[in-house]
Amino acid sequence: MCLPCFFFFDHVSEIFSKMSQITELQDLPSDVKRRVNALRNLQDKHSELEAKFREEVLALEKKYLTQHQPLFDKRAKIVAGDLEPKDDEAKREPDDDEDAESVDTSKPVDKPTKGIPEFWLTALKTNSALSEFITERDEEALKSLVNIKYAYLPDNPGFKLEFFFSENAFFTNKKLEKTYYLINSPDTSFGDVVYDHAEGTKIDWKEDKDLSVTVEIKTQRHKTTNKTRTVKKTVPAPTFFSFFNPPKPPTEEDDDDEDADEDLDQKLEMDYELGEIIKEKIVPHAVDWFHWKGSSY
Repeated sequence: MCLPCFFFFDHVSEIFSKMSQITELQDLPSDVKRRVNALRNLQDKHSELEAKFREEVLALEKKYLTQHQPLFDKRAKIVAGDLEPKDDEAKREPDDDEDAESVDTSKPVDKPTKGIPEFWLTALKTNSALSEFITERDEEALKSLVNIKYAYLPDNPGFKLEFFFSENAFFTNKKLEKTYYLINSPDTSFGDVVYDHAEGTKIDWKEDKDLSVTVEIKTQRHKTTNKTRTVKKTVPAPTFFSFFNPPKPPTEEDDDDEDADEDLDQKLEMDYELGEIIKEKIVPHAVDWFHWKGSSY
């Protein structure tokens, strides 16, 4: 189950739509307006039940995450090569669309492999939405990704994603986090939670390894002396790791630029969607994404 969430900027449009509808209601005959009032009161009661439903769903998700976590922890140990599954744990019948060879583990290997290399990189790349943001430069860094976890926040209906890395050539962080904060809708009749903001870990890049920029080197010649010099300029570069530097929601002080607002809205929506995909699809079903069966989720 997934906690329903709608972005605040979408919700604002709905509020304005409601305002125009209320104006029209004022023109209705009194007897019709009386019945509409009764329906709106019923709707308020429905919204109260919806709010209670969401609270119970969230509590249920938290409850079962504690039961899932030991399975996820064991998966992480197997992936990292810290735990070798027993024979009965590794025995499996092929699925309907598989042949026996796909699950056969009887063939001897010349050189043992530790764990499951590139497990999380493969799982992320298999998802079409996430793969669009993973560049070739990112792949080397993501090979050191050893685990992804998520957790619910204690005092907020949002959630936190945790990415764990082994030693790598790109940054010194052992863990990168992304936290999504949600708030209750300011419109009680809307009866849902809305996006507030997201926060991410600052990445401590090693020297000349920042994947969020590229270095352009240009040679300039002085017009008078005819001497040349080399100029280095850093420019932003697309990278999956921008995920940890989320876009900021607009504030009241921001200029009224409709095109910029629309572009920001799209970025905020995509940012949240990626977080939901990782939480709801990748983490619970990582092995299916690893061997190309995740598209069924």
